[in-house]
Amino acid sequence: MDVSKTNLKANPVGKEDSPIKIGVIGLGYVGLPVARLFATKYPVVGFDINKERVKELQEGHDSTLEVEDEILQAVLLKSNPFVKAKLDNNEGNSDTIKNGLFCSSDLIDVQDCNYFVVTVPTPVDKNNRPVLKPLYAASETVGRVLKKGDTVVYESTVYPGVTEEECVPVLEKVSGLKLNEDFFVGYSPERINPGDKEHTVDKILKITAGSTPESAEKITAIYASVITGGTYMAPSIKVAEAAKVIENSQRDINIAFVNELAKIFNLLEIDTHEVLKAAGTKWNFLPFKPGLVGGHCIGVDPYYLAQKAQEKGYHPEIILAGRRLNDSMGEYVASQVVKCMIKKGIAICDAEILMLGITFKENCPDVRNTRIVDVIAALEDYGVKVTTYDPWAKPEEVMHEYKIETKNTLDNKKYDGIVLGVSHNEFLELDLTPFQKEKAIVYDVKGVLKESTGRL
Repeated sequence: MDVSKTNLKANPVGKEDSPIKIGVIGLGYVGLPVARLFATKYPVVGFDINKERVKELQEGHDSTLEVEDEILQAVLLKSNPFVKAKLDNNEGNSDTIKNGLFCSSDLIDVQDCNYFVVTVPTPVDKNNRPVLKPLYAASETVGRVLKKGDTVVYESTVYPGVTEEECVPVLEKVSGLKLNEDFFVGYSPERINPGDKEHTVDKILKITAGSTPESAEKITAIYASVITGGTYMAPSIKVAEAAKVIENSQRDINIAFVNELAKIFNLLEIDTHEVLKAAGTKWNFLPFKPGLVGGHCIGVDPYYLAQKAQEKGYHPEIILAGRRLNDSMGEYVASQVVKCMIKKGIAICDAEILMLGITFKENCPDVRNTRIVDVIAALEDYGVKVTTYDPWAKPEEVMHEYKIETKNTLDNKKYDGIVLGVSHNEFLELDLTPFQKEKAIVYDVKGVLKESTGRL
């Protein structure tokens, strides 16, 4: 269905049909792929408060590596298509507005949009409580340019009720407009998997929902026009919010289970990976592996659901137990590394270890909520000196976030131990022998090396 050329109204309460004009608020790991995809069919303005980020995108480069430069450059516009249309005295005529993406940090550039897609992060604080500040700020931003007939779609992961109970009041207060009378909202949870070039935003099935049946239909049609993986219209925004938050909670619990198995089997001196391989021969066994659970989704989303449950007087036992176990794995890995060193007669105090990788997952520069830092901190508590090498991570970003020095290149130094924390392709092909002292140990967190002293 080509909604850009049909009689679909982008302005449900306006007097006349309007061409679809999309503003994407937030141009990070989620926002940029979404904006790029929409730009293949519609005029899009991508807005971000980070001027450096906007500058690099305007120059045709994405440092997150989610959108290849060639693909990004194919949709980039050098000027705001809506402003240009007005300057041409066409007042935004749909036949003259050019499809494509214009990136900006100036709010005035999105004022002519009639669909706004909010893709800001939703982290937790040091006490694992949901932080909605970015969402409030984005809602205030949209509220300043919100007009009658506009629609605001949220993609950020939240607990059920946030869109209508937290975001809508901000939109109404700032804009002076009324939901479902003057404007509409929707929810379509992001399913971006950083570094995954197979399950890209255009290929995955997209959940959609709207504040009214009519707005839900329109939102669904717009997404369906650019996504080949299909769409699923949820019966309400709260159902869509809940569906998203349990996706990652389910994965978190399953990983917690195999992490606990790893602890048990290590005590029994049984190879956990061999056990999982054998169990995996059954047709309905779920193929999860033990590991560190970080990133912006799996390690965060369960706390959003737990927060809402606790507000209603229910203490979620399984969800929080899974979180506690997974959060403890960094210290556990460090203790196992130290045990391996002791068995080899390596003095722990002032021992030197090479940590391979600090991003939260392989072949991706994303260091958000990486749990490798837990391993490093625990090893340093033992008195071990840790050198961190990661060709994917930006040293300045790691220093800013975690106060940890990282290297993008390796020297010829030898170490008492090597820990594979992230399975970047570069590490799988790396000969570790030149970097090992005579009694050095190799600990494989990911269980991918052919030879190692120990593994999770």
